[in-house]
Amino acid sequence: MSERFKIIAVSKENRARAGRFKTAHGTFTTPAFMSVGTKGTVKAMTPEMLQKTGAEIILSNNFHLTLKPGMDIISAAGGLHKFMGWPGPILTDSGGYQVFSLSDIAKVKDDGVHFRSPYDGSKNYFTPEKVVKTQSIIGSDIMMVLDECIAYPHSRAEAQKAMIRTGRWAQKSKEEFDRLAGKSVTTKKEQSIFGIVQGGSFEDLRKESAGMITDLDFDGYAIGGVSVGEPTHAINKIIDFTVPLLPEKKPRYVMGLGDPATLVKAVARGVDMFDCVIPTRHGRNGWLYTSEGRIVIRNAQYKEDFNAPDPDCDCYTCSNFTRAYLNHLYRNNEILASMLNSLHNIHFLVNLMFKIQSSIKDGGFNKIAEDIYKVYE
Repeated sequence: MSERFKIIAVSKENRARAGRFKTAHGTFTTPAFMSVGTKGTVKAMTPEMLQKTGAEIILSNNFHLTLKPGMDIISAAGGLHKFMGWPGPILTDSGGYQVFSLSDIAKVKDDGVHFRSPYDGSKNYFTPEKVVKTQSIIGSDIMMVLDECIAYPHSRAEAQKAMIRTGRWAQKSKEEFDRLAGKSVTTKKEQSIFGIVQGGSFEDLRKESAGMITDLDFDGYAIGGVSVGEPTHAINKIIDFTVPLLPEKKPRYVMGLGDPATLVKAVARGVDMFDCVIPTRHGRNGWLYTSEGRIVIRNAQYKEDFNAPDPDCDCYTCSNFTRAYLNHLYRNNEILASMLNSLHNIHFLVNLMFKIQSSIKDGGFNKIAEDIYKVYE
């Protein structure tokens, strides 16, 4: 059992469970939604604003931080927490997804990834070992191993090749993590490392991958290669099959999920952690999550609507401003529109997780799920 992760309650209605994960920068509760701060900032949000949404943990990205500002600056700053002024836990993605999304400037080989920087075109090279080293410098509380992500749809041969490569990289990553732990007073004691299961849409490959990755005894496990273009039913099928293959007493993480209904379904299947850019991306585009469903606040119908954005929400935005005001801000391209909209959306998803945690402990998960499904499916 992971010393850092503890399961507090398990739902009687499904596989959902509530837990907590202890880090050097505080404990976060699960199920947890992580706001994405790719480049060391959650867009349009200050760390203080994030804390007021209830956010306990955020995600940043090793790929982008390695390129800009670079490890020399982050190291000189004393790590990412001090550099960006965020006091809570941070999980860093390795950059595997960025390699996938920038396939026109990247070449994946057995020993690592060769790519050109999207910023200045310079040649760069990531190995599994280097990615662990840079995340050690970043000082993230949870680091992810380098993996190979493939698009959907894909052939069996593509999925198998990426799955095998991901397994080999995972072993190299764990060996480097353990090696650094022997030399450092911080890496093993203060940082955790998660493995990633691949295998595409093929169940036998998923099973093989899960066997390889769990044998390495990581601190947690991600179900990778979902939310890369496949329909929702395919995502749910992969999660359904993969979750039972993962250790019961360690956290499970699905990367790239942020739609309320999709989150609830994944929690019901036994997933503990999530991240996605859509709360802030939608906020910048004038879309708000509410208890009544998603509303497009930029639309003319809200120009003279003096109700709170979400009457059931107690976030700073909903407690102080009206739909008419948010509509006015957006239509005039005011920066405050992105800030207030994003703050609300993050608060909505973070607090949805808190409500689910309570329902797992006290009963009533299915009622929360039904309410979300009514307005988001």
